[in-house]
Amino acid sequence: ESEPTPEEKLLRAIFGEKAREVKDSSLKVPHGEGGVVIDVKRFSREAGDELQPGVNEMVRVYVATKRKIAEGDKLAGRHGNKGVISKIVPEEDMPYMADGTPVDVILSPLGVPSRMNIGQILETHLGWAASKGLGENGGEPVYVSAPVFSGATPDDIAGAIEKVRGMDGNRLQMGRGGKVTLYDGRTGEPFDSKITVGYMYILKLLHLVDDKIHARSTGPYSLVTQQPLGGKA
Repeated sequence: ESEPTPEEKLLRAIFGEKAREVKDSSLKVPHGEGGVVIDVKRFSREAGDELQPGVNEMVRVYVATKRKIAEGDKLAGRHGNKGVISKIVPEEDMPYMADGTPVDVILSPLGVPSRMNIGQILETHLGWAASKGLGENGGEPVYVSAPVFSGATPDDIAGAIEKVRGMDGNRLQMGRGGKVTLYDGRTGEPFDSKITVGYMYILKLLHLVDDKIHARSTGPYSLVTQQPLGGKA
């Protein structure tokens, strides 16, 4: 709001606040985008809120957008085991177990020795045992608490896997190390080596490929080298 002239001050004194000359500088949702409004917050100078100079009232609208996961998006577990999705294939092409259950995510084994975070293997084994009721509870899934420094020990997890192995006659031919034979979804042939299968908590990070993609035809150049400046900005 600009500084009122004497005439505007007179009009404001007669008609009250209705005579204010204000400008709507709202930020609109770009064309083609949308979402669900999950929250609305209102701030005004009269209510005592701190606003930028010249701003009398501000309404902040929070819009949530659903995005399907895509190749290039970043995922992470709870042990620093982050990675980028390299390929998404139909469910029928994913490896499957002896009972026909397909796996959801395939992780590279090279991610374990490089970061030395064996916790992700133990979490996978414990998740598998918990999905089978830890060999008890009639095989119904149970939830396991794993507080820091006082969760299940490797011996506890190994014992739970042993119970699960003997529960259904070891239908999946699970070895002592918690590994099973997987079959290639494209050919139906078993893989050469047994593979660790289980349940792990995975979080989708905010590093989404749709926000990072960048291309340019012309743009700023460095004054010194006359080469294009790097980065999206």
